[in-house]
Amino acid sequence: MEFSVIIPARYASSRLPGKPLRIIAGKPLIQHVFECAVRSGALEVVIATDDERIRSVAEEFGAQVCMTSAAHPSGTDRIAEVIDTLQFDDEQVIVNLQGDEPLVPAALILQAVHNLYSHSLASMATLCEPITATADLLNPNINKVVMDKSGYALYFSRAPIPWDRAGFGTMPHATTPLPAAPYYRHIGLYAYRAGFIRDYVRWPACAIEQAESLEQLRALWNGAKIHVGVALHTPGPGVDMEDDIERVEKLLSIAAEQAG
Repeated sequence: MEFSVIIPARYASSRLPGKPLRIIAGKPLIQHVFECAVRSGALEVVIATDDERIRSVAEEFGAQVCMTSAAHPSGTDRIAEVIDTLQFDDEQVIVNLQGDEPLVPAALILQAVHNLYSHSLASMATLCEPITATADLLNPNINKVVMDKSGYALYFSRAPIPWDRAGFGTMPHATTPLPAAPYYRHIGLYAYRAGFIRDYVRWPACAIEQAESLEQLRALWNGAKIHVGVALHTPGPGVDMEDDIERVEKLLSIAAEQAG
């Protein structure tokens, strides 16, 4: 199972400017993400950025960096530029690892890659984990996914799906007991082939993608199959807000102590 990992990283985060370079447990955030990718055994790990500050820091800790346009509307578009710049073959498997996920187990990267190789109908492979709290199901910042019996995505949404009419009735609250229907949180880790991404970025954004602000809906809209595996390990939290930094730092420190 040969694959490459591309980590899109931009400096101008609206909620946490300079996020990739924030120091967490003694290292820049982007370095922690890079080291997660390296542990997966990828053929190569490339940091894709449009910022010279990120490039400088990444090259200091030994990462391969590919500079990209600042005009890209999404990380996927940034990855597409890297694919063309580095002249990846259409069959090359690429993993999109978000630059703000410093606690993704290498095993999850391998699981997504394995699922792509194992499901011939899949254009993309990604992961999910069970939702166990009603508050998380109602949180629009937590993306939900519903799959068919073979594990292929039917739909992704910020809304609580599937809607349990009998269990919820009217709009539930965070304290409402979670119905028995299976609920899953989408984990934003993707494996796909370079040729698929070349096609994907040529497709215009579709209405449901724009409404939900979820890129993967463009793939479904155009008939692509997305395999969604239930994660074999629980990923740690990402870094979205200032409050996340302290929590992630504690977890990284614990992991370092256990490894030592």
